[in-house]
Amino acid sequence: MISIEERFSTALHRTARGWRNAIDRRLKDLDLGQASWLTIAMIAKSPQPPSQSELAQQLGVENPTMVSMLDRLVKSGFVLRQQSETDRRVKLVVLTESGTQVYDTVRKEADGFRKELLQGIDPEQLRIATELLETLQCMTELGGSESGCA
Repeated sequence: MISIEERFSTALHRTARGWRNAIDRRLKDLDLGQASWLTIAMIAKSPQPPSQSELAQQLGVENPTMVSMLDRLVKSGFVLRQQSETDRRVKLVVLTESGTQVYDTVRKEADGFRKELLQGIDPEQLRIATELLETLQCMTELGGSESGCA
């Protein structure tokens, strides 16, 4: 018999993958892969331009992978690399106008999908599930400890 913990982790993984794939299908006209639009969305959501290393960490990829992705996005005209004013070794990543337009499309599609999918869910169940996921996210970032997670 499969434990509830194993069922949970399998459901979590499959749901996250399914969520991204559903949005990816809605964005097929953009001719961008999931890694590209996720990168653009992460840059757009950052309060200030992230460095290449910060972006790699946020997306859970290695730095060389991030450099290759950014090379493609720069070539496509969606992002620019800018020198950090405080550290010459650091490159910050910003969206171009085209990149911002792509993000607007991604956001609209994701918002629509979110509303469709969650419309029948009890708001209290949604709040509880969200708080659980946020706690688990914090714990994984802290190496498994719940202390320090709100």
